[in-house]
Amino acid sequence: MAYAPWTASTAFAVGNIRRSTTLQASGLVFQCTVAGTSGATEPSWATDIGSYITDNTVTWVAIASSYEDLAAIAPSAIIELFELTLDTTLHGSNDTYRFHNGANANVSGNIVWNGNSYTRLPVKAEGFEYTNTGTLPRPTLTIANLDGTMTTLLLLVNATTAGNDLGGATVKRIRTLKKYLDGQAAADPHAKFPDEIWFIDRKASESRDSVSFELASKFDLAGAMIPKRQIIANICQWQYRSTECSYTGSTYFNVNDQSVATLAADKCGKRLSSCKLRFGATAELPFGSFPGAGLTE
Repeated sequence: MAYAPWTASTAFAVGNIRRSTTLQASGLVFQCTVAGTSGATEPSWATDIGSYITDNTVTWVAIASSYEDLAAIAPSAIIELFELTLDTTLHGSNDTYRFHNGANANVSGNIVWNGNSYTRLPVKAEGFEYTNTGTLPRPTLTIANLDGTMTTLLLLVNATTAGNDLGGATVKRIRTLKKYLDGQAAADPHAKFPDEIWFIDRKASESRDSVSFELASKFDLAGAMIPKRQIIANICQWQYRSTECSYTGSTYFNVNDQSVATLAADKCGKRLSSCKLRFGATAELPFGSFPGAGLTE
């Protein structure tokens, strides 16, 4: 079904379903559980199924936009769309390429969804399933290269970053139902599964027939560390008097926490004691480190 958008200062009854006025990556819509009148401004919608949202005197619960259709005896075909977006720094442009494989709905041409055209292209995408083994999936995306398009694209990006092979490019996997595509009676870009964002980790293979890429989540990229800040117990990592530090006072101290008379002599010692001198011993401190990191029982 196509979902009506949320409206301000409107009476809603239990069971009414509305969507956000803007496109949500979560693919969620919201069902009224407590009747009332909506607020003057749109609430901040939840991104998890089952979360409740208070909207003036109305209470909403987040539900999947596609569940009702999938539960039908003869559900509409699931359409899988892909968006490949380049990174200007790595690839020399931020172009987005949109394509689909056309297999699920016997679509013989391009697909238009949410105003964007997706080119029909032989594509094999697999390995997106999550398991209980404790490791994140690393899907593979294989794209036809019979006309040399992918080889040409690789040559172009490698001219910007040698040997890059589209590494770091973003791949968005979008899944919706055929009935929600543009041009259908129930067309609705808000009715979809949650968007999946992946990054090309490496080129697995290349031939005249196809090019295969290994994808990874943002948390599973080679060389990426989380958190990117080092966990240091006793040295503040903020630049003194910066936005993070936030100190703008006229009480000055040197690196040894001794009082000085001028701003020119004012130097932070980067210690917790230095922070307390400036903000107060019992105040909330913007100390840019982790004092509890070295504590053990």
